Amino acid sequence: MRNLNKCTVLLLFIIIFINSNLIFAQNNQLWYNKPAEKWTDALPIGNGRIGAMIYGGVETDHIQFNEETLWTGKPRNYNRKGASAYLAQIRTLLFEGKQKEAEDLAQKQFMGLQSENGDRTKWVKEMQSGKGLVGKPALENFDDKLWKTIQVPSYEGWEAVGLANLDGAVWFRTTFDVPENWLGKNLVLDLNRIRDQDFTFINGKLVGNTDNLEPRKYTIPAKLIKKGKNVIAIQVLNYFDKGGLTGYKDTKKKIGIYPEGSNVEQGVSLVKLWKYKIQDENPPEVAQYQASYQPFGDLNLYFKKGKSAVTNYKRSLDLNTAISKTTYTLDGVKYQRTYFASQPNQAVVIHLSADKTGSIAFEAVLSSVHQKTEIKSLDKNSIVLNVQVKDGALKGEATLTAEVKKGTIKIINNKIVITGADEATLFLTAATNFVNANDVSGNPKLKNSGAVLGLLGTPYEDLKARHIKEYQTYYNTFSVNFGQSENENLPTDQRLEKFGTSKDAAFTALYMQYGRYLLISSSRPGTQPANLQGIWNDLLSPPWGSKYTTNINFEMNYWPTEILNLSALNEPLFKKIKGLSVSGKETAKEYYNAKGWVLHHNTDLWNGTAPINASNHGIWVSGGGWLSQHLWEHYLFNNDKKFLQTEGYPLMKEAALFFEGFLIKDPKTGWLISTPSNSPENGGLVAGPTMDHQIIRTLFRNCIEASKILGIDEAFRKSLEEKVVQIAPNQIGKHGQLQEWLEDKDDTTNKHRHVSHLWGVYPGNDINWDADKTMMNAAKQSLLYRGDDATGWSLAWKINFWARFKDGDHGMKLIKMLLKPANGGAGSYVNLFDAHPPFQIDGNFGGAAGIAEMIVQSQQGYLDILPALPAEIPFGEIKGLKARGGFELNINWDQSKLTMFEIKSKVGGVCKIKYQGKEKEIVTKAGESYKLNGDLKVL
Repeated sequence: MRNLNKCTVLLLFIIIFINSNLIFAQNNQLWYNKPAEKWTDALPIGNGRIGAMIYGGVETDHIQFNEETLWTGKPRNYNRKGASAYLAQIRTLLFEGKQKEAEDLAQKQFMGLQSENGDRTKWVKEMQSGKGLVGKPALENFDDKLWKTIQVPSYEGWEAVGLANLDGAVWFRTTFDVPENWLGKNLVLDLNRIRDQDFTFINGKLVGNTDNLEPRKYTIPAKLIKKGKNVIAIQVLNYFDKGGLTGYKDTKKKIGIYPEGSNVEQGVSLVKLWKYKIQDENPPEVAQYQASYQPFGDLNLYFKKGKSAVTNYKRSLDLNTAISKTTYTLDGVKYQRTYFASQPNQAVVIHLSADKTGSIAFEAVLSSVHQKTEIKSLDKNSIVLNVQVKDGALKGEATLTAEVKKGTIKIINNKIVITGADEATLFLTAATNFVNANDVSGNPKLKNSGAVLGLLGTPYEDLKARHIKEYQTYYNTFSVNFGQSENENLPTDQRLEKFGTSKDAAFTALYMQYGRYLLISSSRPGTQPANLQGIWNDLLSPPWGSKYTTNINFEMNYWPTEILNLSALNEPLFKKIKGLSVSGKETAKEYYNAKGWVLHHNTDLWNGTAPINASNHGIWVSGGGWLSQHLWEHYLFNNDKKFLQTEGYPLMKEAALFFEGFLIKDPKTGWLISTPSNSPENGGLVAGPTMDHQIIRTLFRNCIEASKILGIDEAFRKSLEEKVVQIAPNQIGKHGQLQEWLEDKDDTTNKHRHVSHLWGVYPGNDINWDADKTMMNAAKQSLLYRGDDATGWSLAWKINFWARFKDGDHGMKLIKMLLKPANGGAGSYVNLFDAHPPFQIDGNFGGAAGIAEMIVQSQQGYLDILPALPAEIPFGEIKGLKARGGFELNINWDQSKLTMFEIKSKVGGVCKIKYQGKEKEIVTKAGESYKLNGDLKVL
């Protein structure tokens, strides 16, 4: 070094500095070297209320967008009046071991009310009569040469192979050749599942009609078959959700036709392109227990094709700024598009620029998958999209407004046409008429015009600066660095592919921050809470309605809020709990003749709380108890006594009041148990599922402690103290496992995705190492029996379990399973969205929380430092991790050993610390910080 001159040394320093900062930037960036091909490749942006998916195409850029309050349905009463009259009978049947009888009675008398049903009989007759068609497609000689083709079958429905967002009547036609040795034999047509009803014809003759999801195997009489070419024609009537010939979930199994007595492998496969024709897209309304989240619209930007090939293409998402970019070079010009969803200005902002003046030219077009859609010009630089949800009360309006630097703007055929501009900025706003769960009198036009007024004339750089400043008030509360990785220079899709076989701890850190980014983007104060897909959805019939599944998925969305320093993002959740407590009070009265409020296993925009779907899983009573845990945890992490007094405890108390009246003495054991209920979503309707008892016991204990802290409700506290010790305890079964039910009937070969009876391990604290090591080991045995393989969100939950079991390497194994290419199974999509499959955002949130649980735990009354550190994360620097007691932590470790630990005390009090057998106790003062070394000595 002494032989190098000062300039060389300075240059080397600059290069090292730049490279290190590039690596750091990539730690917080998703990026790709090609445009998105499908929705789960696209990059999500959101301001809590409006969400958009950025595809980043060169000739066509697609931006699919949502607004959080566009749902199906309308305000209505979900509760079945007088259901409580059947409660005693259902319980008696369960006590007598008559589960099926109990489920049948509950299905008939105890489920919630569905929405209105359309006239299906009339519609089916119209479809059978050929309404909307010319000719008869069932006939053998029908001319279908102008029909389009589609792949058959598709297990995910025709939506996955080209007929997105379609419900209705569709005809399918194909042919098959019959060899001479088949003649005179009956044939079997094996189609397996068709959604929902089919009329199947062979050579013009009806051979089968089924109106359910049962497998289709139709016997074809020999007399209908002729040598050579034969024609299959199928009229498929799809009423709701997936449509078409869905075949087998195991795609190795083929649909086909074969001689009776043989099998499809010896026959003719029908897995191929079929011809199809849409007959009608307006099936009758289907009765629903709850509503579904809806897509809003699509913005497409069309650009002229270049003379040369595109080079230097990159699309990215910067988690530090919540800004997505698409950059490329075409015909010697460098182009850049920048996208962000601004909370201060309530709009998606898209900025287009180039390094050559006058190069920005494109058409901007709005559209929507909703049938009731209207696009019109608003003024000289704006167009507007209006949508009406089918069979629902909600309508929405989106406005697209353009500004340019030089160049021209014209509205032609309801499209924005921009030519010759140096720069262009698009403002996309969206709103609906939703006010609250009981009021749909809002004015979306007024909401949008107010947002647009705040945008026009404001310099783009000012809008961007406002957006970044607001976003970073949340994002910058936490940082994580797990070191560098060779894979950081790879595009994110390639990095994902290599993660399972690489040492890439930095990718784990990126995943933590991505989870935080997604929660900030889908749950800001003043918005609705994040649903099953956050705020991102492109389907009219999304998986599970993209609702709020309250037997884990809704709650998992909010696991990162406290530990990953995003407490303010709980506000939409807490507001939702208040709304649910109102509707849940009526449900408690109608179904259980009980005080307080109850929530079953799903809810929606309209705050439905009654049992839904089927009695074998829809009657689960502990949603309110679980949500109450979030209220208590918020207090524990922040020691906010005012919150506890005014918001948390009143809702917790009402939930506890319900269970106080609901619990019943088990005639066999004498314990207080929960019934009727379910161990989600496993084992059917039962008496006494372990999960319920853990949640109720925890809720009672929390209410007892809260009443002491607040100095109120002594009589209620004593009542809970008497009952909490009578609740059926956790039990160890014959296999050394924690029992899932009151009876010792666990099946050790059952690999069910739900591990509900381990709620007491995480997110609860009903079972822990300090209180009962034996029970903790039994819970661990249960998890070992259940196995590692699971759906995406279940993998995320198991990461948290293994963190609590203090086995970081097993937890890391699950992280690698969660962060593997989905490819039709569980894992992560190209954009790192969690794959159930299909997409569910809870796995992203649960996974991020699970990694944090490996670093610090505080549920046992002290800070447990690095309790489950994986060997693959030997280095780490974390700032802003939160712990119960009102503490904020900075933690450094190297070579898997703690090197520095800093505690920031928000409210003061005693802080107990444990690390590898060492213990420390510090009396802290509010606002003060305390640094310790790896030996827990104060520095």
